Amino acid sequence: MTKNIIIYGLIAGIIVSVVMLLGMTYLSHCKGNVDYNTSMLIGYASMLIAFSLVYVGIHNYREKYNGGVISFGKAFKIGILIVLIASTMYVIAWLIDYFFFIPDFMDNYSAHMLDKLKASGASQAEIDKQTKEMADFAIMYKNPFFNAMMTYVEILPVGLIVTLISSIILKRKVAK
Repeated sequence: MTKNIIIYGLIAGIIVSVVMLLGMTYLSHCKGNVDYNTSMLIGYASMLIAFSLVYVGIHNYREKYNGGVISFGKAFKIGILIVLIASTMYVIAWLIDYFFFIPDFMDNYSAHMLDKLKASGASQAEIDKQTKEMADFAIMYKNPFFNAMMTYVEILPVGLIVTLISSIILKRKVAK
């Protein structure tokens, strides 16, 4: 079981990390004309693609190592461990990218969000409030622990949903 989890976790982690790193490299070179919504859509799509390996990993374990039988609990355990490996790789890749290659990411993102707010016709009080909130968040985001936790919050829910769905679909009490 451990080998199965590690292999599928590493493959999923490589997929989601590489797509994120490529996307961030692209974003960091597109000054002024960044589409954060499209970037976010691509990021979450890559998470779903990477986490499709949760289904494959559970299915592989059930068929090759467990005689075609698996409980929901065992399937969930395998899936969530695959997700944790992949998510940890994603978080580490982000921390390295953020702290060593794009330390101005939050400044650029904050400026983008404030420009968007101004363009929407928001009041000056609302803009000032958002400016302070973004500045406070940027300070907290410089803390590697806080940054890592926020990054886990970004990816883990997707993995949890995929794990739940995969575990429900793949559970089987008797061999076929």
